[in-house]
Amino acid sequence: MTIYAIGDIHGHNDKLQAALAWIEADGGPDAQVVMLGDLVDRGPDSRGVIDTLMAGRDSGRNWTVLMGNHDRMFLEFLDRGQTHNPLVKSGRSWFDPVMGGMETLASYGLEPDAAPEALFEQAQDAVPAAHRAFLAANPLYAERGRHLFVHAGIKPGVALTEQDESDLLWIRDPFLKHPDPFDWLVVHGHTALQTPRHHGNRVNLDGGAGYGRALSAAAIDGDTVFLLGPEGRTHLPGDAD
Repeated sequence: MTIYAIGDIHGHNDKLQAALAWIEADGGPDAQVVMLGDLVDRGPDSRGVIDTLMAGRDSGRNWTVLMGNHDRMFLEFLDRGQTHNPLVKSGRSWFDPVMGGMETLASYGLEPDAAPEALFEQAQDAVPAAHRAFLAANPLYAERGRHLFVHAGIKPGVALTEQDESDLLWIRDPFLKHPDPFDWLVVHGHTALQTPRHHGNRVNLDGGAGYGRALSAAAIDGDTVFLLGPEGRTHLPGDAD
């Protein structure tokens, strides 16, 4: 059975709508779709992205929405005004333009020139409780037979039930440089590429929508992965090509 996946959305609701349309054209309205997290930040309409995904859930769509590290940072700000996460190695604030938190708050009508304390207070009223609950309830991974969907990746050699959230949302080199097969074909985002790629033991679907590139939508049939677009399927490039 074909499973569909969408890479890091990063506040681009227009791109999300297009990707969902490509999936429906390929697999119909009941297609099983996994969103790989990072719904928010950088793009202009994080609020619209969440509205779209909540509407799909409420209408009974077979969609699974995963937690991403940017979604977690948004919740950290909403819950306690936190703007720095120690896992950001550059030390950048969530408000930094590279991180994109200000764009998320602007999509809820907040003025980015306000002081952080004022933005925290304003966000309590501006961000609907339903949006916060939706984000907080999104799982860290989804296991679908021989496929594992996760935002950043997994720590090699650690059982799935023992994986730490910080790795599932933030890991890079220990996962990206692991040369051996995993127990699943791992489908992930988080590390932006110029174009998605099949690496044999994993598939990276973050094609850089948060940096102005296309949002990736993929159809996954076993170990074979196709990118979707307005003209249908194209083969996803891989390390063996």
